Amino acid sequence: MTALFDVIFPVFLVIGFGYAAARFGLFSDSAVDGLMRFAQNFALPCLLFRSIATLNLSDAYDTGLLVSFYAGAFSGFGLCFAGAYYVFKRPLIDSVAIGFAGMFSNTLLLGLPITERAYGPDALQGNFAIISVHSPMLYAFGIGLMEWSRARGQSLSPSALTRQVLQAIFSQPLVIGILLGFAVNFSGVPLPGAFWSGIDLMARAAIPAALFGLGGVLLRYRPEGDRATIAMVCVASLIVHPGVTWLMATQIFALEAASLRSAVVTAAMAPGVNAYLFAHLYGVAKRVNASAVLIATALSFGSTWMWLAILP
Repeated sequence: MTALFDVIFPVFLVIGFGYAAARFGLFSDSAVDGLMRFAQNFALPCLLFRSIATLNLSDAYDTGLLVSFYAGAFSGFGLCFAGAYYVFKRPLIDSVAIGFAGMFSNTLLLGLPITERAYGPDALQGNFAIISVHSPMLYAFGIGLMEWSRARGQSLSPSALTRQVLQAIFSQPLVIGILLGFAVNFSGVPLPGAFWSGIDLMARAAIPAALFGLGGVLLRYRPEGDRATIAMVCVASLIVHPGVTWLMATQIFALEAASLRSAVVTAAMAPGVNAYLFAHLYGVAKRVNASAVLIATALSFGSTWMWLAILP
């Protein structure tokens, strides 16, 4: 139990520092925004670039790992979309945004540091395999479905819809960092040592800066109303997604321990801030998604403890 506490507590402590600094006026809203822009637009793309560029692709991309994780993710989407639309009678576009929150785990800011602290830096190969397709795949699905929902009854052509989706996906710095990493990996072109030293400096700043900034961002997400819908998103993120992943990984694919750990720990993370940003982008379900990010992140302290205790 002490070991699990030592793994989880430092990650949430850094988030707590950021939350307290913003709460007591020691770190302004503009400073939080600037730190998050640095982390999400520069430092984290450098971390992903370095990781993908140096990843052993033949070993990392295990079909069972990816199918297990994304089956859980789309199960979370299905539960939240159907619950929002059929049970809570939300509009279609609201239901898409709420479904997006149910499937978009915080793979990067929580999944990476918790896996590393629990199992060491050599255990992250599966995490990076998941992350490399996470944003492109889920944003393509979410944006495509949202644009289709908004275009119902309009004359938007399939080509115009495709352009909108692709532009939204490939303008993201995280996706650009991933694609550049693949380009270097596939090309085999050697890059100067000084270049890698600079990338390493940026990459080392990514997780601490992002966790501290995340704490400041979470201060803004005050839980309000829609408690049943928010609870549904929390259950989908913290129980359904990792539960489906664990069942498939153990009962169908019999994944080895390292892949099982990466898949389940990553699946067990709360919805990322991107879940709120997606809702904000379209101006729908913002209160539900913002509150779900805050509450599920707090609850994930306990749920992560549970999943780490279950895993070998």
